[in-house]
Amino acid sequence: MSSHHQNPRALLTPAMRGVLDRIERAGHVPMHALSPAQAKLAYAAGAGVLDIAAHKLDRVEDLQIMARDGSAMPARLFAPASETPLPVLLYFHGGGFTVGSVATHEPLCRHLAHLAHCAVLSVDYRLAPEWKFPTAVLDAWDSLSWLREHAGRLGLDGSRIAVGGDSAGGTLAAVTAIEARDAGWPLALQLLFYPGCAGHQNTPSHKTFATGFLLEEAHISYFFNHYLRTPQDRNDWRFAPLDGVDAQGQVRELDGATPAWIGLAECDPLTDEGILYADRLRMAGVPVDLEIYAGVVHGFIQFGRAIPQALQSHNDAARALRHAFE
Repeated sequence: MSSHHQNPRALLTPAMRGVLDRIERAGHVPMHALSPAQAKLAYAAGAGVLDIAAHKLDRVEDLQIMARDGSAMPARLFAPASETPLPVLLYFHGGGFTVGSVATHEPLCRHLAHLAHCAVLSVDYRLAPEWKFPTAVLDAWDSLSWLREHAGRLGLDGSRIAVGGDSAGGTLAAVTAIEARDAGWPLALQLLFYPGCAGHQNTPSHKTFATGFLLEEAHISYFFNHYLRTPQDRNDWRFAPLDGVDAQGQVRELDGATPAWIGLAECDPLTDEGILYADRLRMAGVPVDLEIYAGVVHGFIQFGRAIPQALQSHNDAARALRHAFE
C-alpha cells in the first residue's frame, strides 16, 4: 500500500502538487486556528475556487425536511428534465461535521444529477459545535425517512433511492445504509467519496499523509473535537461504521447492506480505512466497486477545474448510479 511510501509527496500528480503549492503560497490561516464560525465562512469562501462551473438543470428546488425534534433542515433538489419520475440520490456534504453546506457542494450535486440522469437531494444536516454527535446521524436518517414519504409528491421514484456523501457525509451515508438495511428499506446504492470509517486515526495512511496533503491531522482533530461529546463517542458505530460498536458492545455486521461504490484519494489520511471498509463489506457478501484515484488528496472531487481525476470520479460515480438505478 502506498501509505508506507518513503517520500509521499512524490506520489502526487504534477497538477495536484501545483494546487497544493498555490494553496500554501496563498498563506491562509489554517482552519484549525479559526473559531468554528470563522471556519464555516472560510470554507464557504474557498469551496468554489477550483470547482467546475455549476451545470444548468431544468429543476432546482429549495425544500425543508422536518427532523424528529421539529427542526426544519434546508435541502435542495437538483434534477434534469424528465417525463417520468426520476430515481434520486440523497446526498450528505463533507466538512468534518463542522463546515460545509448544500451551497459548497452544489456544483458536484448538479453534475451528478446531469451525468446520472437522476435527481439529487442535498441536505443541510445540522453541524457542530452547536449540534454534537449523534445529531447529524439522526438528521441523515430523518431525511431518508422524509424522502421516502414525499418522493411521489416531488415527482421522484421512491422505489429507487441511493444515499451518498463525501468525507463526513460519506460516514453519514454509510451509517444510513446500515440503518436502512435494519429497517428493511431497500436502497439502490451507497455512494461514498473518501468516507471516514474508523473511530481512531491510527492506520498507516493517517501517519503518512498527516501533514502537507490538504486534510491534515490537526484538521481532523479539530473537527472531531467539535463534533464528539466524549472520547467514548469514537467507539460508537454511528461515528465509526468500520470498527465502532453498538450499545451491546458488538461490531455491526454488514450482511445484506446496500451495494457500494467507493471512491478514494490515494494521498489521503482516510485511504486505509476506506479500503478496510470496502473489504469488510465484501467479506459480508456486499457488492463493492472500489476506485482509488492515484496522486490526489482528500477533497479532490471539488477541484474539477485543475484536477482531471475530479471529473473522472464524477463520471465513475454517475455510471455506478445509472447502473444501480436500472
